[in-house]
Amino acid sequence: MRSFLSALALLASPAAAQVSGPVGAPAPAPMAAVWNPAADYITVGQDEPGYRAWYGTTALHAIQVKAFNAYLTQWGVGGIVPTWQLLRTATSWEKCGAQPFEVPPTSEWPHIVQTLRYVHDYVIPAIGPVEPVSAYRNPALNVCAGGAPESAHKHYSAIDLVPLRPTTREELMRTLCTMHGRRGPDYQVGLGFYAYLRFHVDTTKFRRWNMDPAVASQCPPIVQPSDIASVGQPPPAATPVPAPVNANAPTTPAVAAAPAPERGHHQ
Repeated sequence: MRSFLSALALLASPAAAQVSGPVGAPAPAPMAAVWNPAADYITVGQDEPGYRAWYGTTALHAIQVKAFNAYLTQWGVGGIVPTWQLLRTATSWEKCGAQPFEVPPTSEWPHIVQTLRYVHDYVIPAIGPVEPVSAYRNPALNVCAGGAPESAHKHYSAIDLVPLRPTTREELMRTLCTMHGRRGPDYQVGLGFYAYLRFHVDTTKFRRWNMDPAVASQCPPIVQPSDIASVGQPPPAATPVPAPVNANAPTTPAVAAAPAPERGHHQ
């Protein structure tokens, strides 16, 4: 009798119920995957905690970031995307022994202004919010990352982006190339596509590349003039940022407005 009662107690225990569950009960629904296309490219160190660590390593970083953010605001392109994401270098930064973030030389700052205008005026309205995963690459890093000799990334005209609204690769290409055909000539936009949902935008020369043939055949001819209401010439070069004079300058970053290896030939 004692052994029979013990067996009954075991069957009635919570642990046993958790293992077996009620007969015929449906399996729990799987949790929905979080949409995070940047995860294919951004590694630890180039994420936001990595940015904060980089920002605090020297007082010069704080001075450079604040000057750059003020420059973007001055030219009307501040806050289009978080400023810190515009400082991401190459997604192969670690392999190349480079920094995950870098403030470009002030002589290159004007080149990003027109690109941000195009992203604000036409890319975001077409596909929704975007996240920059790579922008400026210094000459040495550009070579290591497999960039073209005169890559637009080297001159800070280019941004590689991913969409933050769920979409497919085909729909992304179709939408962006349609907009590129209509408004790309006004801004001299280069549009390219890499693995997964990563795409490239620059304002160096009107062109596009790495289109899937089935999608490219649906894209309109890339010749159509239109109004140039928001098109402007790149601003003059910025004034060089002075060297830090106070070793105790604040090192807490203010995040403005707020990868798998790079594939393909980068322009």
